[in-house]
Amino acid sequence: MRLFPRVMRGIRRSQDQAVAHIAVPLSPRHVAALEHLRESPLSVGTLADRLDLSLSTVSGVLADLDQAGLVERSADQTDRRRTIVQIRPGARLAVEEWLDGASAPLARVLDRLDASERAAFIKAMDMLEAEFRGSSSEGGPATPAAT
Repeated sequence: MRLFPRVMRGIRRSQDQAVAHIAVPLSPRHVAALEHLRESPLSVGTLADRLDLSLSTVSGVLADLDQAGLVERSADQTDRRRTIVQIRPGARLAVEEWLDGASAPLARVLDRLDASERAAFIKAMDMLEAEFRGSSSEGGPATPAAT
């Protein structure tokens, strides 16, 4: 447990250094949202589901990212009640570089592990995430999420 605060501080420092030019402070939630949006545009509801956050929390994260000029939101053409969010085309390169830079320390560490050690690390992280997810809603153990 003593390691987690130091690891989280290191992650935040790494992220802050990667986006020193952005006026809005970005957190791990911003990183997670951008990682999902990196793949494709998503509705706000789908993003909230994937992040396991409330719609209002995700709306706040998206407002920060919009203020930083990194994402844009628009009405879904097939269902005007839904909002679609995507990385701004002009910001895509900066977002890609930032995400790659923010994940670089973890990638370097994982590269030092052999395949079985990497698999064990990923399994442990999945199990920990599932435990937190399960204990926050049901109070019991949960099964690991798919990687």
